[in-house]
Amino acid sequence: MKNLFLFLMTFTVCTSAFAQNERKGAITQTALFNKVANLDSSLFAAYNSKNRDLMKTYFTTDLEWYQDNGGLIDFEKVFSNFQSIFDREYDLKRNLIKESLEVHPIEGYGAIEIGKHQFKHIENGKLEIGTFKFLMIWKNDNGSWKISRVISYDH
Repeated sequence: MKNLFLFLMTFTVCTSAFAQNERKGAITQTALFNKVANLDSSLFAAYNSKNRDLMKTYFTTDLEWYQDNGGLIDFEKVFSNFQSIFDREYDLKRNLIKESLEVHPIEGYGAIEIGKHQFKHIENGKLEIGTFKFLMIWKNDNGSWKISRVISYDH
């Protein structure tokens, strides 16, 4: 009887601790999702307002950007490309497809952001919309979150 009591007490303590850790993990995942979603929103608010200097603050200087129709490009070329986009006659606006957003932790580094987004502009009087997929690696450097890698595809 004594052994049964010890077993039940141990089982109760272990399952209680497991349940608490599960709840903490869910809260942590929600907080991470919200953090990355907010960063994404702020980054693309800067994009939509053509604020290249502010956009630069969201990326590491060792950025690697992989694009299916453009190959591998570095930080300087990425921002040269953004400037070319901003200099066009029409406004190109980005919208996240919110239900597509996924955020996954990278232990000891940051997070993976995966999703779809649309870029819209009016050209020759006609609304043009492109929907594309992306994956971004966010690096958390002591609370300073920046994108270190981008994969842009399905163009």
